[in-house]
Amino acid sequence: MSLKKSVFIIVVVLLIDQISKVYIKTHFTLQESVKVFEWFQIYFIENDGMAWGTKISDFVSFISDRTAKVALTLFRIVAIFGIGYWLYDATRKQSPKVLILAIALIFAGALGNIIDSVFYGVLFDGSSSQVATFLPESGGYDALLHGRVVDMLYFPLFEIDLPSWVPFYGGKRFNFFEPVFNIADMAISTGFIMLIVFNKKAFPKK
Repeated sequence: MSLKKSVFIIVVVLLIDQISKVYIKTHFTLQESVKVFEWFQIYFIENDGMAWGTKISDFVSFISDRTAKVALTLFRIVAIFGIGYWLYDATRKQSPKVLILAIALIFAGALGNIIDSVFYGVLFDGSSSQVATFLPESGGYDALLHGRVVDMLYFPLFEIDLPSWVPFYGGKRFNFFEPVFNIADMAISTGFIMLIVFNKKAFPKK
């Protein structure tokens, strides 16, 4: 697969990701939902940049959320350059198509969420009690690098009450699948799954 085809895939994923996020941001208030099917909802939430609707505070407790947010965003910006070089090197060496496609999807997904984290704080106002406005006259809801990632895809496939003998979660209500995510998360996950499932094709032994 050529570099031009990889760039085309990246652009398509980015467009779908950003168009869906901007639409949700400018048409939904925070935590508003629309049931499409019994097992699928459009459910608008925002998070500080972790994948699948998780929060930085779930993993980092010894520094403030704002400091952790900036650190995570800067790390992802550095990482995207590394992924970009990996993609360039893979196409230059004419690596297997499955490897190039996987890297392109991971790159597109990572870049899609970085755009939210870097710019959305200054491009939109808040969504907690109103539908957000793009480029509001009063300014955005936060500073550069402090934007929150927009998630909207929710698949509550089923709920069960776990038996009391189940470790840690016994006796609790279990919802599968609970995380809310976006197109960028799907691209990243698909890329990693491809690398795992097609590992021998992606990294053939000479």
